[in-house]
Amino acid sequence: MIFMLSSYNPKEIEEKWQKWWMKKELYRFDEKSKNPVFSIDTPPPTVSGKLHLGHAMSYTHFEIIARFKRMTGFNVFFPIGFDDNGQPTERLVEKKHNIKPNEVSREEFNELVKREIKPVEEMYKNYFIRLGHSHDWSNFYQTISPYCAKTAQFSFLDLHKKKLIYRAEEPTIWCTHCQTALSQADVEDKPRKTKLNYVYFELENGEKIEIATTRPEFLPSCVGVFVHPEDKRYKGLVGKKVIVPLFGQKVPIMADEKVDMEFGSGIVMICTFGDKTDIEWWKEHKLPLKICINPDGTMSEISGKYKGMKMDEAKQKVIEDMRNEGILFKQEDLSQSVGCCWRCNNPTEFMVTKQWFVKIMENKEKFIEQGKKIKWHPDFYFKRYEDWVKNLSWDWCVSRQRPFGIPIPVWYCKKCGETILSREKDLPVDPKKENPKKKCVCGSEEFEPEKDVFDTWFTSSLTPELALGWVNGNKKFEKNFPEDLRPSAHDIIRNWAFYTIVKAFYHFKKIPWRNIMISGHALDPKGRPMHKSWGNVIEPMEMAEKYSTDALRYWSVSVRIGDDAPFQEKEMTRGTKLLVKLWNSAKFVSLHFEDTKKPKDLEVEDKWILSRLYETVKNYRDYMENYRIAEARKEIEMFFLHDFCDFYLEMIKHRLYGKDEKSKKAAKWTLYRTFLDVLKLWAPIIPHITEEIYQELFQKIEGSKSIHVSNFPENGKIDKKALEIGRLAQDMISLIRQYKTQRDLAMNTELGKVIIECSKEQKEKIREAEKVIKGTMKIKNVEYGKVESGLELGSLKIGVG
Repeated sequence: MIFMLSSYNPKEIEEKWQKWWMKKELYRFDEKSKNPVFSIDTPPPTVSGKLHLGHAMSYTHFEIIARFKRMTGFNVFFPIGFDDNGQPTERLVEKKHNIKPNEVSREEFNELVKREIKPVEEMYKNYFIRLGHSHDWSNFYQTISPYCAKTAQFSFLDLHKKKLIYRAEEPTIWCTHCQTALSQADVEDKPRKTKLNYVYFELENGEKIEIATTRPEFLPSCVGVFVHPEDKRYKGLVGKKVIVPLFGQKVPIMADEKVDMEFGSGIVMICTFGDKTDIEWWKEHKLPLKICINPDGTMSEISGKYKGMKMDEAKQKVIEDMRNEGILFKQEDLSQSVGCCWRCNNPTEFMVTKQWFVKIMENKEKFIEQGKKIKWHPDFYFKRYEDWVKNLSWDWCVSRQRPFGIPIPVWYCKKCGETILSREKDLPVDPKKENPKKKCVCGSEEFEPEKDVFDTWFTSSLTPELALGWVNGNKKFEKNFPEDLRPSAHDIIRNWAFYTIVKAFYHFKKIPWRNIMISGHALDPKGRPMHKSWGNVIEPMEMAEKYSTDALRYWSVSVRIGDDAPFQEKEMTRGTKLLVKLWNSAKFVSLHFEDTKKPKDLEVEDKWILSRLYETVKNYRDYMENYRIAEARKEIEMFFLHDFCDFYLEMIKHRLYGKDEKSKKAAKWTLYRTFLDVLKLWAPIIPHITEEIYQELFQKIEGSKSIHVSNFPENGKIDKKALEIGRLAQDMISLIRQYKTQRDLAMNTELGKVIIECSKEQKEKIREAEKVIKGTMKIKNVEYGKVESGLELGSLKIGVG
């Protein structure tokens, strides 16, 4: 009897099971379960627009792990959250409404942001449901929510209590476009072409020296000139003063070993601040502070006639004026790397501002040691983490000058300037809307609220604590921290992974998770990153509509974790063909359901396919346990298409339709057991079609309400002799198929006689496989003897008579 639907309709099937899984809350974490917990620190996607193909790939990778762990007996903790308190969310609103935060009140802008994130987050939720992701939506959080605000503010107070956070007026990385301080992790180096400008500076005696600079617009803030102490060309200059062209200030000439004698003329000007080296010199030599740019990227008052110009405009005007006065005497093309804001891609500058910092520099070695305690998948990504930590030059700046975000829970006394922190029991607080619950130590009750908000990573670095209920004293936290797995893209190792490790170490002296699984990026077919401005973005839902969600998931595991890979649509086509093959195989299996009780005797091909199944299960499990999902997919795909479909199904057809009832029952039982396990091996990867087949064919017999909460196939005993005989049968069947194909014979064409020339040892093995070879290839007689001409298989020859 055929139990299954007659045709495969993926859209109908996928919608049906997505709704059913949600209605049944199939993936809800069971706090009462005694099963071991496997916890995943799910990346909360940034609310900044549509999710792209890279999200579909990387999020599906670890979602497959969640399904696998659930089927192998774990109580899987798989929460989901949205990161909606950061600058990207602000920029989404700015672009959509063509508005800047400073053009309306803070309250108006924030209300606008809150309204806009609702439909985007609903869209995100629908994306994940349509991708067949098995998140526990009862464990959902938003990083802008009061609960997350309380957690972030509690983290701040704990760090402050431990003297690991401080406020200081320091040169800070600054984005003039976003008009906020940034941390080192918010800056990405990008190549650009520029000009190296050779300029005459004049000594007090009228003598000229040559200085090369890429930033002539910084001349107003020049406070000194440096030469290398071993540069014989300029030893006589140290201690003298030089006049800055166009602006006239006299500045000292000093020596420092950080000067590159080979760059430009070997003489360097220091401006406050053109780069990081300027800051180091400024501190070391106690130089004056002269700021020539404003926070919005315009030139400041000390810039004279260039005041109010944008930096690029001022740069061109300064170059033009120096050329007219004969001060600029040469220009060279130069390729350089420039630090850019990772959200707006504009070059960053350095501004002296008051900010809050988490101490990082004094504990760099400890953070590396913490990283070593975590198992990295792939393992080479630990080196990227280690290199990042070693190359850090700044403490972590965690305050941002943005309107939208979690407030820093601090006030400042108007009378004495004392810093007043919120009480833990009052969290969450907004200092702009409420006052502290106590007087200042000086007795004053007048306070200035902190207007800055936290860096978004200050909150996102607490995702394990947010999901497990740290600040609420949830027992889940005590039992499940550290978590088992952190999935992460490789480009945010430097911030999300690093900062989470920092927080776990500072708060608990622990690592946050035992494993970290790094995903790569989905590129366009030409191998380029996908950008809307390039017009090469591929929407995942377009592919799901064109093919199916299961085909999209199949494509996602064609890419190994950690690898960047171009999108190849042919993988979607290949996935679709596999799905149809699975469906048709299920229809065939459904024709031969009978007693599921294991028979006493199995034939050699039954023992062979079961042993190959056990090999596949073992290898698949090993790959999945080590997060090698692409390799696991290849393992089951090879078994299903090659061993099961190409050979075993053909090997048993003559038995299924024959008269030997004992042989028929053995074939039917083996077919049932093997296909059910095949279905379970595919289930984490292609969940919709496997659920449909399971429910139609197996659910009433097996009892589990869903294939996704059924028991995963166990490693069975491998019969090595059956494997050997089975492989030999495969090889011989392949040769005889080749013979028929070359002669345009149908595969069911009967052959009167096959002659095999082989050794005595081979003959004994072939005899054990003879029955299945004859039945599969429709051979009346097999003889052993000399073959004059035929097909060869090593030392074995086959002739057809």
